[in-house]
Amino acid sequence: MHETSQAKAELQGERDYVDGLYRRLDDLRAEKAEQLADVRRTQAAGSHQNRSERDAFATMYEDRLAQLNAVDDRLVFGRLDLDSGNKRYIGRIGLSDEDLRQLMVDWRAPEAGTFYQATAFERMGVRRRRHLILSRRDVVAIEDDVLDADLLGDDDSLQGEGALLAALNSRRTGQMSDIVGTIQAEQDRIIRAPLPGVTVVQGGPGTGKTAVALHRAAYLLYTHRDRLKSAGVLLVGPTDAFMKYIERVLPSLGETGVVMAGIGTLMPGIATVQETSEEAAALKGRIGMAEVIRTAVANRERVPAENKRLNVEGTMLTLTPRQVARARERARATGKPHNEARVTFVKILLRELTEQLLDKLEESSGGGNNADRSYLAEDVRSSRDVRIALNLAWMPLTPQKLVSELFSRPELLRAAAPTLSDAELAALLRPVDAPWTEADVPLLDEAAELLGDLDVSAGRDTAAREQEQKRDLANAERTLENVNASLEDSGVDGVLTAEDLAQHNAVSVTRLSAADRASGDRTWAYGHIVVDEAQELSPMQWRLLMRRCPLKSFTIVGDIAQTSSAAGSRSWQQALEPFVGERWQLEELTVNYRTPSQIAEAAVRMANAAGLVVSAPKAVREGRFSPVLDTVQDLVQSLVRAMPEELAAIDGGLLAVIAPERLLPDVRAALAPEYRDRVGTGAGGPGQDIVVISPRESKGLEFDGVVILEPQEMLDSATARVGDLYVAMTRPTQRLRVISSGEIPAGIAG
Repeated sequence: MHETSQAKAELQGERDYVDGLYRRLDDLRAEKAEQLADVRRTQAAGSHQNRSERDAFATMYEDRLAQLNAVDDRLVFGRLDLDSGNKRYIGRIGLSDEDLRQLMVDWRAPEAGTFYQATAFERMGVRRRRHLILSRRDVVAIEDDVLDADLLGDDDSLQGEGALLAALNSRRTGQMSDIVGTIQAEQDRIIRAPLPGVTVVQGGPGTGKTAVALHRAAYLLYTHRDRLKSAGVLLVGPTDAFMKYIERVLPSLGETGVVMAGIGTLMPGIATVQETSEEAAALKGRIGMAEVIRTAVANRERVPAENKRLNVEGTMLTLTPRQVARARERARATGKPHNEARVTFVKILLRELTEQLLDKLEESSGGGNNADRSYLAEDVRSSRDVRIALNLAWMPLTPQKLVSELFSRPELLRAAAPTLSDAELAALLRPVDAPWTEADVPLLDEAAELLGDLDVSAGRDTAAREQEQKRDLANAERTLENVNASLEDSGVDGVLTAEDLAQHNAVSVTRLSAADRASGDRTWAYGHIVVDEAQELSPMQWRLLMRRCPLKSFTIVGDIAQTSSAAGSRSWQQALEPFVGERWQLEELTVNYRTPSQIAEAAVRMANAAGLVVSAPKAVREGRFSPVLDTVQDLVQSLVRAMPEELAAIDGGLLAVIAPERLLPDVRAALAPEYRDRVGTGAGGPGQDIVVISPRESKGLEFDGVVILEPQEMLDSATARVGDLYVAMTRPTQRLRVISSGEIPAGIAG
């Protein structure tokens, strides 16, 4: 009875403290909202400096308000009782009261590290670690880890289901949850690793690789704010469904400034689809494609085979191969990209053709004619024959035009890639209007780097802007002259200038955060890049990412055993050596938190039987169900009959049906009459508790239950990888069912 009363008192005490934290959070929100409203109410008048200051304050308040709004759910999750007698609460952000007394420590702060790192053998000054288990804003349970043996007999040591196991056993929602309250020591060590260099985190299924990657991004932004706020952090994931699945995690950790992108979105303005040809994907992913693109660019800088006759206002000029070759050599010697070097090329030939025209006119007039000939340069420039000849010799190009023509014109592809076989050329060729694929993005990026900017009107646009600015300034001066007397009476004379007034009346550009600017700028250099499911990247995709981060500061997470892409990596050494040599360090996650032991062991046996060597992280829990294996005659109808049992077993959780691509339409059609809108794709979500996806679409996701159809086909088809079935088998947190119309792959049954 005494223990029950003590437990109730402890729980109520924590509820009272947490209520105070939420009151402080609400007060800060109201304060920042009012400050933001005050800034927005201020008229955009005064000097340019004043307006810039207001913009800066508005952005600061907006960022802080976004952060405060994002951390509402489970704001605080821990308490440390220290040897000093102090109590330290750990939460998603730091909070202080109006007198600057610390109420809660940000989980990323150095003094919060002991919450994750302290053990009974290495207490680090911690007597007790308390987990506060919240549902939204309510404290529903408390669990204590007693590290000081002197406290073991205390009545106020509250035990219960572990916070970690409670989180693991909770139902999936279609959105990834953060693990900030349950980070384990080996995970925390990696999250808090130093910023510089390349850190590779290898981990089997369920080890929390993605969670570690996301929490590391949040930690680095907190710890290295000054360096990373302006340069930004890029987080790259494998699929759109995966990016949607994880999108809420970083804001919940107190960070809203990370650029999150799939590899197919890293070329601004380009929409991509998945590459359907495995052979094409593998070819485009080879590092040798960089030289193919370079050759393709060089091949568009052509020397004609013979003299060209050009008509300029009725006078015939001659453009020789020797002139073009010399101009090309001098343009290339500038070292500038294709489009920028073209300016030098054109300038040289226009000058030579103008001199030739002048000589002809002088000769025809008998010499000694002192008439003004300054118009001749414009005559040459505007000549249709000249424009065609120069464009044929050195055409200005966009990356899209270069790559689309390269893959749609056999003669261009053969000239750029002479070592490819006829079969390989055929695999790459496609219609000129074919959609861009994810495998094209690194090639477009390579082309953009070699071509440089294409803006043939840049000079005219600049001149037009300068003219417009002059007109605005003149108008402002006349306006000030008209109201000069009034300004003097108001004491404003000498404060407001014509430049101020013109700038005030100009259309302002919205102030963007570093993340917003970075996501739209192909040449942006990030301060750090986090890559998830990194084993899937091709050498050309790695080359693109290395270009995005010249400092080579990376966190790379993945599992080589789960590689399913034809262009993916077979080892981390193979993936990274061409770009960073030996300058990378390997960390390994060894504990499987997601997958029950019965399922994890079956997946490892299957992989080993199929010849795939996999790491076998130790599962922390045994599930309620062993894998269910069915060999049937009618695959799809057997699935329909099994669905009620599977949905009942996971009791309202999220169920994934994972099948080869060819079966997906039939499966969706068979489930639609009974389950209607409940059937979705991707990670699922509210109202969609059944998803039908391919093995590769399931990568990085997790579900309460999984039904796998035709597992042997995932091993036997022309495009199959052992990693596909291995990934599919390791997605469930509770239950796995395998349905096959043929043999069940070796190893699964034990």
